[in-house]
Amino acid sequence: MSQYRAVRQRHLATSPFNFRDPEPPPETFSVDEMVTHDKYGLGTIKGVEPGIALVIDFGSHVQRIMTPSAKLTKL
Repeated sequence: MSQYRAVRQRHLATSPFNFRDPEPPPETFSVDEMVTHDKYGLGTIKGVEPGIALVIDFGSHVQRIMTPSAKLTKL
């Protein structure tokens, strides 16, 4: 039995095979669009602060949600 452990090969930073998947473009929202939130449910966008937050009316209350948010989905 060998005493040497298998070691992963290091990847060089300049390697042409070290490319990352391009990030998807950030989702854009506009006023009066319908969205759903995992915690708050169905809502309507009432205000947009581009790249910062959304003001959403969920019926029973109005909530300001920071963007991007994994819990927020556009319908």
